[in-house]
Amino acid sequence: MNRILVVLLATLTGFHLSTSAQKRISREEYISIYSHIAVNNMKQYGVPASITLAQAILESDNGNSTLAVKANNHFGIKCHKDWTGATIYHDDDRKGECFRKYKNPEQSFTDHSLFLRGRKRYAFLFELNPTDYKAWARGLKKAGYATNPRYAEMLIRIIEDNELYRYDQGVDVSIKPPKSTVTDWDNYEINLYKKRPVFIRNRIKYVAVREGDSFESLSKELELMPWQLCKYNDLTRDSVLRSGQELYIQPKRWKADRSNPVHTVEQGETMYKISQMYGVKLKSLYRKNRMKPGDEPEVGQLIYLRKRKPL
Repeated sequence: MNRILVVLLATLTGFHLSTSAQKRISREEYISIYSHIAVNNMKQYGVPASITLAQAILESDNGNSTLAVKANNHFGIKCHKDWTGATIYHDDDRKGECFRKYKNPEQSFTDHSLFLRGRKRYAFLFELNPTDYKAWARGLKKAGYATNPRYAEMLIRIIEDNELYRYDQGVDVSIKPPKSTVTDWDNYEINLYKKRPVFIRNRIKYVAVREGDSFESLSKELELMPWQLCKYNDLTRDSVLRSGQELYIQPKRWKADRSNPVHTVEQGETMYKISQMYGVKLKSLYRKNRMKPGDEPEVGQLIYLRKRKPL
């Protein structure tokens, strides 16, 4: 079985391989697996995908660090006083320090974006040009993200050596599994879908559309009916699929997860786009916000993703 699919789905479902069976992920493989999540987070939270990937690569040793393997922690984020989730203890600057533990890597990537978004010392970064990765790298160092004096240069080197700046430019980031010579992963096969990675958002599985995909081809590959794909994504059979589009392969939920109670509308966002962004049924989104089906929000409007606050 393709090694990338095993590693990705194992981590997303909380399944961990034993230390003896764990195989190292190459940098090329790591980028192929996680670039899609970094781009999604960039669109939602404003952190450049190149920066997110470079930090994850550096902090997690391409996903091979103890924290990444045992705790899905790809950024080395420590517990801090405001953390109420699962924890793991690991030697770092001091022995037995507390680090955050996640159910899957996507939670780690999202928490990294929220970590930068939620702290005043990083606020100036979001005023920078989102494609100026050098300014972001130097800004992170200036804000005290890392103690290594060469931290900014290390991030810039990773971005340029791997052309990660491509992911900030709106290029096609459809996942293409890299070549691999690994052949001994069949004992760890947990993937139901043989041809592409499956991601999770709001506890719902979704896939990324590739060039040439259609409702018919995806239905056959994923063992679903075309009407199911349409219903799960509030689409019709006449809808046109585009490369990179996210398609849920399970029904969306009536509300977003607890970490996303509300969304502030940005330019170009529609109710449908917000529905897909958080994995919330479109009709539920309209009801929660006391809007009529077909109405669209204004820039700056608050869209409630869970229970609406009373007037």
